[in-house]
Amino acid sequence: MGNSVGRRARHRPKNTRVRTVMLASGLAVAVLAAGAWALASAASGGRAGNASAARIAPEATGAQADPPRPVPSRADRGGSRTETPEPAPSMTATASSQLERAPRKPAKKKPEYRVLRSGSCEASYYWQGQMTASGERFDPGELTAAHKTLPMGSKVRVTNKNNGRSVIVRINDRGPYAGGRCLDLSKAAMTEVRGTGSGVIPVRYQVLERA
Repeated sequence: MGNSVGRRARHRPKNTRVRTVMLASGLAVAVLAAGAWALASAASGGRAGNASAARIAPEATGAQADPPRPVPSRADRGGSRTETPEPAPSMTATASSQLERAPRKPAKKKPEYRVLRSGSCEASYYWQGQMTASGERFDPGELTAAHKTLPMGSKVRVTNKNNGRSVIVRINDRGPYAGGRCLDLSKAAMTEVRGTGSGVIPVRYQVLERA
């Protein structure tokens, strides 16, 4: 009897340790399960929060405005329309067309002359108002000249030898009487050949006749 009691006394500590280990294992499993459940809850809560935030965000920012609608054209309402409207004629185009239709005046042809005779001498000019040998009053602004013998009304082309400029004058007076000069030009004629600066210039003259 004493031996059996002793054996039971020796087996008790082993059973106690086993129960202790089992209890500790159960607590550990419970703690792990609680942690896993907490993590799963947090993850699902985060996704739900994000989804709800995504649903609420458009409402919080406000609805976007609709894009502008095109104005219905005449063709949309059943009417007809040309693809490209013709531009209205400008004032310039109208004026040019009127000018084209207007009859053009023929350009005046310059009279053609043939040379009867020619020569060279010196020419001077004068500008004092006086009566000419032809009976008309001298006008320094007209293209006229004085010559000793040419018939009144004769046409003479006078060319300045210094620069090659020419002018056609009409003989309506007599002169000049200075030596070496054969023509006395009006001031306007001398201006045409650029000889008023020197007063007397070397010229080549051609007596003309209408062709």
